[in-house]
Amino acid sequence: MNAPLLSVVNSVGPLPKPDSAEPIVCFTNIGPQQQRKRMTFGLFAFAIAIGFAALLFLLDANVWWRVLLFLPFAGAGIGYFQARDKT
Repeated sequence: MNAPLLSVVNSVGPLPKPDSAEPIVCFTNIGPQQQRKRMTFGLFAFAIAIGFAALLFLLDANVWWRVLLFLPFAGAGIGYFQARDKT
């Protein structure tokens, strides 16, 4: 069962050693349109997170409500870094 996967991995060739001077080639897997979509999502999520953060601080909300800000900030970070790294 592992033989087909193993043959695909072995067909790529040996990986360069960490101390070698050979450059590592990286391929992008999204095009410019998907990059724009992910960057737009990241910026939109960041704006939403900043808005909610300001609202929660102005309302002096409980700290546990502020913990929920992790979700939009994480979404913003994921969108931004995926667009920047073209993954």
